[in-house]
Amino acid sequence: MTMSLSRRGLAAFAAAVALTFALPLAAPVRAAEPVLIFAAASLKGSLDAAAAAWSKTSGDEVKISYAASSALARQVEQGAPADLFISADLDWMSYLETRNLVAGTPVKLLGNRIVLVAPKDSTVTATIAKGFDLAGLLAGGRLAMGDPAAVPAGKYGKAALEALGIWASVADKVAAAENVRAALVLVARGEAPLGIVYATDAAADPAVKVVGTFPADSHPPIVYPAAVLKDAPAPEKAAALLAFLRGPVAHEIFAKAGFTVLD
Repeated sequence: MTMSLSRRGLAAFAAAVALTFALPLAAPVRAAEPVLIFAAASLKGSLDAAAAAWSKTSGDEVKISYAASSALARQVEQGAPADLFISADLDWMSYLETRNLVAGTPVKLLGNRIVLVAPKDSTVTATIAKGFDLAGLLAGGRLAMGDPAAVPAGKYGKAALEALGIWASVADKVAAAENVRAALVLVARGEAPLGIVYATDAAADPAVKVVGTFPADSHPPIVYPAAVLKDAPAPEKAAALLAFLRGPVAHEIFAKAGFTVLD
C-alpha cells in the first residue's frame, strides 16, 4: 500500500513539473509594437512612402497619425504614446521642448512654400505683391486656410497677408480649417474660391491650381522639425527611423514631392 501511494505521488509530482515547464511555451508571443509617428497633415503621401521604404529595409512596422501640428503636440502633452513627432513649424516643437517632452535636439528636416490656390477650372489670376486685392478676388467668397490661431499653414498665411498689408481686408472672410489638408479640400470641392496651402499640397491635388506663390520673405521660414519623444515606447526604433528620414532614400522621396530638404 505504501509503495502504491509513493508511485502515485511520484506520478502526480512529475505531471505537475511537466505542466509548469509547458506553460511558458503555451503562452502567446506578443508581436512587436509598431513605431508611431505623429506628423503634420501636409506630409501625408511623401511620409507614407518614406516610412514604407524604411519598413521594407528594417522589417519594422510604422503607423502614422496625421493632423495639425498643434493638435498633435497637445496630444503628446496629454500622454499620447507616440515615438516620433514631425511638426510643420518650429513653434509647436518648442512647445513640447519647454515641457520636457522631447528627447535630444530636434532636427530641421524639411522646408516648404505657401501658395494661393483656386479650383482647377477657376478663371482667377493674381499677382501676389504688396497691397494686392485679395478681397476683390474672393468676390464675396471665403478664403480657406488653416486656423491662423494654431495651425502652422494658417499662421504662415496670416503672417504673409499682414506683411503684404491686406490681412485686415480678408480677416472676416477666412474659412479656418482644422489643418491645411482640410483647407485644400474646401478649394478642391469649390466650396471656397481661393485658399492658402503649402506648395506640396497643391502639387498633390489635380483638383486645384496655383494662382500665385507668396514671397519667401513675407513670412517666417517654413521649417519641419523632427524629434524622438522623451516617453517614446520604442525609442531605438524611432531613432533609426529618424536617421533613415535624414538619408538619401527619404530625401529623394521628399524632394520629388516638392519639399526642400534642409538636413
